[in-house]
Amino acid sequence: MAFQTLYTANATITGEGRGGSGKTDDGRLAVDLSVPKGLGGDDGPGTNPEQLFAVGYGACFLGALKKIARQTKVDASDATIDAQVVLGKDEGLDLVVALTVTLPHLSQEEADELVATAHQTCPYSRATRGNIEVTLTTKTA
Repeated sequence: MAFQTLYTANATITGEGRGGSGKTDDGRLAVDLSVPKGLGGDDGPGTNPEQLFAVGYGACFLGALKKIARQTKVDASDATIDAQVVLGKDEGLDLVVALTVTLPHLSQEEADELVATAHQTCPYSRATRGNIEVTLTTKTA
């Protein structure tokens, strides 16, 4: 099957990159960017790429998880994702992601299976697989 485009997001970033601003062409998102102190910045009021990636990955993963839950008739109505994105330095700058998935209505076995399946289907998980370390933790309470 050939690649079929379903949606395209377009954004323009200006300024100094991490210290600039970004906005989407449809006007739905406009953010100022600030460099965190840990990266030598002033820790200004803007967001940063790691925060944006954490929100994006977490939202995408939750969407994949809930879709699979509906298909398998599993109750994931109260599911939450806590996403952590770490920028660190080894040989160069690298990202590490930790997703903590809480599924209060499921047994640990059911929750682990649902999270593993979501990790196989989530577009962010597929895009990062083999490129960055992603740790999944599943909680049921």
